[in-house]
Amino acid sequence: MKLLSAICACFLLLSPAYADIFPIVINTWPFKDATAKAWEVISAAPRTPSRKPQDPLYMANLESFIQKAVNTRDNLSLAIAAVEAGCGVCEVEQCDGSVGYGGSPDENGETTLDAMIMDGTTYDVGAVGAIRDIKNAIGVARHVLQYTTHTLLGGSQATDFAIQMGFTKESLSTNNSQQMYANWKNNNCQPNYWRGVEPNSSTSCGPYTPISQSELTAMDGELDNAAGEDEGSDSQLRMESNQERVDIKRLSHDTIAMVVIDPTGSHVVAGTSTNGLSHKVPGRIGDSPIAGAGSFADSEVGGCGATGDGDIMMRFLPCYQAVENMRQGMSPTAAAEDAMARIVRKYPVFQGAMFAINKQGEHGGVAHGWTFTYALRTPSTGGVQIITVPPVTFPRS
Repeated sequence: MKLLSAICACFLLLSPAYADIFPIVINTWPFKDATAKAWEVISAAPRTPSRKPQDPLYMANLESFIQKAVNTRDNLSLAIAAVEAGCGVCEVEQCDGSVGYGGSPDENGETTLDAMIMDGTTYDVGAVGAIRDIKNAIGVARHVLQYTTHTLLGGSQATDFAIQMGFTKESLSTNNSQQMYANWKNNNCQPNYWRGVEPNSSTSCGPYTPISQSELTAMDGELDNAAGEDEGSDSQLRMESNQERVDIKRLSHDTIAMVVIDPTGSHVVAGTSTNGLSHKVPGRIGDSPIAGAGSFADSEVGGCGATGDGDIMMRFLPCYQAVENMRQGMSPTAAAEDAMARIVRKYPVFQGAMFAINKQGEHGGVAHGWTFTYALRTPSTGGVQIITVPPVTFPRS
């Protein structure tokens, strides 16, 4: 089913003041197909077929949602649909192997997905974490937002909800993901995310158990002598593993985080989708489905999207911080840099990036530990524009 151009043209008539700025689509990384699909929905541009087909039952549901938004002139719902459609393209195209099925197998060789949609007008959020056997995680997130009063559903019970909502249950594994898993097992399960366990997680596969109290006591003495400080072994282990995690994080970081501002500039919607970290501990949920961490939207201020070390980012809610910084008058770039600096003060080797955009259409980004790019589409760009953000160095406090 396709939207009628005449209806959409009538629906999206704008004053000259808005026409040059809105609508806006912005997302992490150069995932141009995702940006373009979200733009088609929010701007009522002619639809083009996706490079990879999506589930026909789900697509019929999404088209019905879009058509209802058009018929009722509901720009907020249209912005929600744009985020869903854009992130959904990345899920089916398996963007960089870190979004959608067939990527980032966990320690059991299974791929699970995280996704979220946030409505910046009502602050409603729908999210799923570690959802199993459902390819369209962002679609399930929208159903959590639309049909429940909850914020986040997780694991197999999120799968049960999705099936109840009409989604198809199917394996998320592929030959490629199973080969990744086999290679990891053959490499003594390296790298992994364990610490303070036996057998030694840096040289052996599990199953693991906590280090015994006697071993901890022995380690206390060794570490105290080496450091010259009265520092407990648990703290030392955590500090050392945080220092080493930078090398692990290079394996998977390309979450799609997207923000859409509707044609009137009134509504801001944010969303994310990812398959998380390769070789993660089963059940791990990252920052992507956490409002304020992977993305955030406030229709009075603007929005933000982030990518990187999600286990650290969710401790700081950098997107919430960036949006609040903009509320206080900071530019998008300064707002993002301030949010990033708060993380780096605690985790100097942190790798991550984020973009921020305000209600005036101004945007900016920040990166630490790598070069970051984000994609932008507005009425004035004439197509998807890619912005490069070099890594920043913060002064030592």
